[in-house]
Amino acid sequence: MSKIDEARRSGRDLKRKVLALLQSDNFGQSLDELSQLPARQVINPLFSFLLSSNEQTRWRAVTAMGAVVAKLADEEMESARVIMRRLMWSLNDESGGIGWGAPEAMGEIIASHEGLAREYTNVLISYVRKNGNFLEYEPLQRGAVWGIGRVAQARPHMVQDARPHLLLFLESPDATVRGVAAWTLGLLGADAAQPQLEVLLEDEAEVPLYMDNRLMVRCVSDLAKEALAAITRTKRSPTFSRNKPHKEEGYG
Repeated sequence: MSKIDEARRSGRDLKRKVLALLQSDNFGQSLDELSQLPARQVINPLFSFLLSSNEQTRWRAVTAMGAVVAKLADEEMESARVIMRRLMWSLNDESGGIGWGAPEAMGEIIASHEGLAREYTNVLISYVRKNGNFLEYEPLQRGAVWGIGRVAQARPHMVQDARPHLLLFLESPDATVRGVAAWTLGLLGADAAQPQLEVLLEDEAEVPLYMDNRLMVRCVSDLAKEALAAITRTKRSPTFSRNKPHKEEGYG
């Protein structure tokens, strides 16, 4: 067997191993194992599984990407930047692709590593800004809004500037975009979103939401209700008035 054939066989074996770990019944343990594999080798299989037609596999690849790239950044920051740039390129019209899973992966990576968060959070926010790198395609909007929500879970102070730009997604014709936007704005304590969230209390559309490493189906009205409750809690917080950003266009 030639070296080229050996390399191909090794690559196929690794891809099968990564897939088995992503589909494991004990994903928590599998995630630890994935994080221990050589990052340079496991990244390409993870990129391929961002395109998986199996929703659980795709979302677990997003989670694994965050863990693997965060570990890589601790060891070789420039190599981690290369991966971030690769994700960004996939969302560029010039790439010739669509960028499936890229904004979700960026959000997970930013949530998982402070250094990369400082460098790339504004890039992620730019995907929801009309005067930025706005993503017109609704399936990609779902990913960008979810990515900001994921960062809001880990580093809410870093994505506060996204709040005025997320409001328009509450009126999206795409139910998943509306639901994920409600979830994200609740995490951010966006009081300006209250009137639109109250309208969504009548929205009975069911949408998929990946949260806490689990894919679930949620009703938009329930997500809106939870977001309103979270905003109320935030407003009652003694740090709310001190930390509230200056008024911006589209944000109260």
